[in-house]
Amino acid sequence: MSIEMTSSAEAREAIIRRLREHGITPTQQRVEIAGVLFDRHQHVSADQVLARVNARDAAVSKATVYNTLGLFAEKGLIRQVIVDPARVFYDSNLEPHHHLFHMDTGALEDIPLSKMDVTGLPDLPSGMDVAGVDVVIRVRRSD
Repeated sequence: MSIEMTSSAEAREAIIRRLREHGITPTQQRVEIAGVLFDRHQHVSADQVLARVNARDAAVSKATVYNTLGLFAEKGLIRQVIVDPARVFYDSNLEPHHHLFHMDTGALEDIPLSKMDVTGLPDLPSGMDVAGVDVVIRVRRSD
């Protein structure tokens, strides 16, 4: 859900409310990072978040960005999408969906659930239920 308000004060208050609803203390840095993330549905890396926050004249350290993104993911405000061991995106779209990762460009795009059918899941251990299935399809240009 994006934060769309008529004024920056209203947007800030909506962000603070959202953080508190998820049990997160709304520090200045967290509010700034949330402002970048909840602006619209998007896939961003930690470095992109850092650059966008600092472009707003809000000095935030790289460690603060990484820690805050981890906290937001843990609390269910964003999804962490690992496309390979060295590339992690943070997804502000919490609706169930899958992803298409363009290896040539580094772009990540949503695939609606209606466009994929995941079948043939393995038998689960006793007492376990499927909490979700995340599919990342990696593509590159063919020669």
